[in-house]
Amino acid sequence: MILQVNTIKPARGSKHSPKKIGRGNASGHGNYSGHGGKGQTARSGGSHGLRLKAFKRLMQSTPKLGGFKSLKIKPAEVYLSDLEKHYQAGDVVNLASLKEKGIIKNNAKAAKIISNGELTKKITIEGLLRAKSVEEKIKSLGGEIK
Repeated sequence: MILQVNTIKPARGSKHSPKKIGRGNASGHGNYSGHGGKGQTARSGGSHGLRLKAFKRLMQSTPKLGGFKSLKIKPAEVYLSDLEKHYQAGDVVNLASLKEKGIIKNNAKAAKIISNGELTKKITIEGLLRAKSVEEKIKSLGGEIK
């Protein structure tokens, strides 16, 4: 058989006839036409409203995360005792050198020097946050803050 426009047919078994409902009880789809009993679910559009109600209940019952996540960068804490241990007199302390020596993590965006411990060396601090007491201690030792 030659394939032509008038001879093309769908593949066998690919087409299904629609379910015939409401054609008497003997058909098996009579009486309530597959909608079950009476009530909201038997009406047109009734089941969709219930689906939305269930979704609302689900949303209300799930625990939500409260609070607030600040976008402000939190500086890594560096103690004076760390500077005493890792730096020599005359060294420059900045963010890169702190990362290099492993005092702070590599993904840290800022660092703050906190007056915890003692410092006996003259060092220079560049571009770091610091406590006022740290500034006083460094300047009293003859160090610089840039």
